Amino acid sequence: MGCIMKGGGGLYSRVVVGAVLLAAGSGSRMGHRPKSLLELGGVPLIRRQLIALSGAGVDEVVVVLGHYAERIEEAVKEFPVTLVRNPNPDAGQISSLRLGLQALSPRLDAVLVALADQPLINSQDINDLIGAYKKRPAGAQVVQPLVDDLPGNPVMFSAEVRDEILLDGANVGCRQWQSAHPAQVHAWPSSNTRYRTDVDTPEDIEALAARTGHRLKWPVDLQVSV
Repeated sequence: MGCIMKGGGGLYSRVVVGAVLLAAGSGSRMGHRPKSLLELGGVPLIRRQLIALSGAGVDEVVVVLGHYAERIEEAVKEFPVTLVRNPNPDAGQISSLRLGLQALSPRLDAVLVALADQPLINSQDINDLIGAYKKRPAGAQVVQPLVDDLPGNPVMFSAEVRDEILLDGANVGCRQWQSAHPAQVHAWPSSNTRYRTDVDTPEDIEALAARTGHRLKWPVDLQVSV
């Protein structure tokens, strides 16, 4: 599923891309429910993310699970992805990221880290990020969307950065690496608010509906009666 991307009047070389999709959280601010199983148009968010990654030609995907692993596995079982369980998801997102990076194959040129609670990300958004990575300034190893001067997601970085993160301490993830190497980070300006849209609370669900008309719904067995 590799991608050859054309832009700027020329043909860019092929980049082998792996993705880590993080879906291990407890959803504590959502009443302890798995945010990745919220549905938009009847499709769970985690499936929408996988469809977007596949549509963008990402070569391999590792999904990191923790809380609600069995339930989420059922939602993604037909996708050709690697499933990894974080045995201690409460240790934080860094621990899940590092497990995902370890599970990726060594043949990659670049890694994309995606969040399972971004409801509007589509394959074109992923393609645009990959394109920005291909056209990044000399010396840059990390590309992160910058929307209204605020950082967005997904984030993309070189295989060398992946290796350096894994060689570093257990408390080092992408954000910590960026802080230590600011000259190698390209903040890619974008007007695409989908890179900044995620849902952490019921209020976020209501705000999304008010702003975009997109109404997220829980599966019937996860709905809370009031």
